Amino acid sequence: MSSRATRANSTTPRSSLGGLAAEPTVPDSLTFVGHATVLVELGGVRLLTDPILSGRIAHLRRHGGAVDADSLGGLDAVLVSHAHLDHLHAASLRQLAAKRPQPTLVIPRGLRRHVAKLGFDAIVELTAGETTEIAGLPIAATRADHDSRRHPFGPPAEALGYLVGGAGRQVYFAGDTDAFPEMATLAEDLEVALLPVWGWGPSLGPGHLDPRAAAETLKLLRPRLAIPIHWGTLFPFALDLLRGKAPLLSAPPHEFARAAADLAPEVDVQVLQPGEALRLPAPR
Repeated sequence: MSSRATRANSTTPRSSLGGLAAEPTVPDSLTFVGHATVLVELGGVRLLTDPILSGRIAHLRRHGGAVDADSLGGLDAVLVSHAHLDHLHAASLRQLAAKRPQPTLVIPRGLRRHVAKLGFDAIVELTAGETTEIAGLPIAATRADHDSRRHPFGPPAEALGYLVGGAGRQVYFAGDTDAFPEMATLAEDLEVALLPVWGWGPSLGPGHLDPRAAAETLKLLRPRLAIPIHWGTLFPFALDLLRGKAPLLSAPPHEFARAAADLAPEVDVQVLQPGEALRLPAPR
């Protein structure tokens, strides 16, 4: 993937998910596990976002099959952005709660009762503007413009994004969101933006970014590097035989890269396939 569309640097070290997990220590890196699930490794702290590990989620099939929780290695924390089933998945979270040592679960305020029986001993609730630390690594909850209600009887809790890290190395995980003006003030020196560019079916509803809209946010966020997520992993069973399904699974990140090259050419875009990792250069 060294084309101008993805602007991937062929000298940038990459590896598979399993290869990273086998190493006791690795440089800072990001692994796109699939959908909104990203393994973030900064300063020896290992975080997993919105874990989807199962091969099937309700009416959705995970392309590529299930992910073995053991392949992820040890985790310090799990970050959940909101209550929708493709971001807060009970079966996947139970697998992670069974790991030893057990990771801390970080969730939007209001979801504690919803996750109380999943087996986590340490649960941190945040609202936008609040911060916590995991093994000394700062984590700040940010606003997300997304209807996070889990129908029909889900708990009322806001959707969040997360800023991970501090000066010189800060990663923004947007969760699920539409663009909003405050993105311009989320971070002064943002290194990486993990941006949703699609969803799990043939269309998107309100509160989501399509490839062009995600590229527009780069002018607000001003990251040095952008990685498209929330694509290519989940698709409805009933539409699995839909003609033209393949472009719906694979085209969005490349459409994002092309739009980013036009709208924010100063931002490096790296398109990672599910399971692929990217090592970050030494922090400034």
